[in-house]
Amino acid sequence: MTATPTIGVLALQGDVREHVLALEACGAFAQRVRRPEELTHLDGLIIPGGESTTISKLAVAFDVMEPLRERIAGGLPTYGSCAGMILLADRILDAPGDQETIGGMDATVRRNAFGRQVDSFEAELAIDGVEGVPLHAVFIRAPWVESLGPAATALGTVATGPAAGRIVAIRQQHLLATSFHPELTGDRRVHEYFCEMVKGER
Repeated sequence: MTATPTIGVLALQGDVREHVLALEACGAFAQRVRRPEELTHLDGLIIPGGESTTISKLAVAFDVMEPLRERIAGGLPTYGSCAGMILLADRILDAPGDQETIGGMDATVRRNAFGRQVDSFEAELAIDGVEGVPLHAVFIRAPWVESLGPAATALGTVATGPAAGRIVAIRQQHLLATSFHPELTGDRRVHEYFCEMVKGER
């Protein structure tokens, strides 16, 4: 790998542009990914927030679902935010019966756990491995982690309010996922953390 990693952003639906800008601000080369062949030379991948069922259906329609599963199972460092967390989970609660996941994380995730769009909120979060002041986290129709298997580790939980104690950031080896949207706040620390994962520094 070069000093400038090439990190793809799955560009089927969702806040792709914001992740691209965040990666570029961290010194990575960001590449939009829509086709199987565009996965080949990546050092890492981000699955953005958006609508998880739409992303899943488009991944199947674009013939990229199986290649995604293969590359992620093969060790490609991957970060999923919000819908991306849902798609990386091995198990989903409150999902349509036909929704597929990419899988890979030994976690059970509940879709729209915090409520509808009008129930979106912001909170200050301490995340293991992210130094400095707590992150200002934006939750939009966000999932939470209902339970973790032994392979996955919680990195952050909601501290206060009705969702206090709910897990909203997890890691499993080369996989990282958050319920919230760090790409929307201008705070690049989660993307920096992921870039360090991609470089093998974490």
